[in-house]
Amino acid sequence: MGYEAFEPAGELLRALSAPIRVAIVAELGAGERCVHELVEKLGAPQPLVSQHLRVLRGAGVVRGARRGREIAYSLVDDHVAHIVADAVSHAREVRS
Repeated sequence: MGYEAFEPAGELLRALSAPIRVAIVAELGAGERCVHELVEKLGAPQPLVSQHLRVLRGAGVVRGARRGREIAYSLVDDHVAHIVADAVSHAREVRS
């Protein structure tokens, strides 16, 4: 098996390479959220949150479902939430 077999994993990690995207995935790991809820929780401007949600959606990490006038975002599967939780936990251990 050559390194090409790891391309999908590399693409996933590239999608998670921005700290705000890690924070979005961590927040969505706790459940479905609308953009305004993510904006409030993360303290980031709405256009920035929306831009990063587009990247995550394009990478197949999140999906959106219309809920009235809003779109509720959720993780496609829980594996990514575990990856992010482990990365955050590891980063905290390294700093300690």
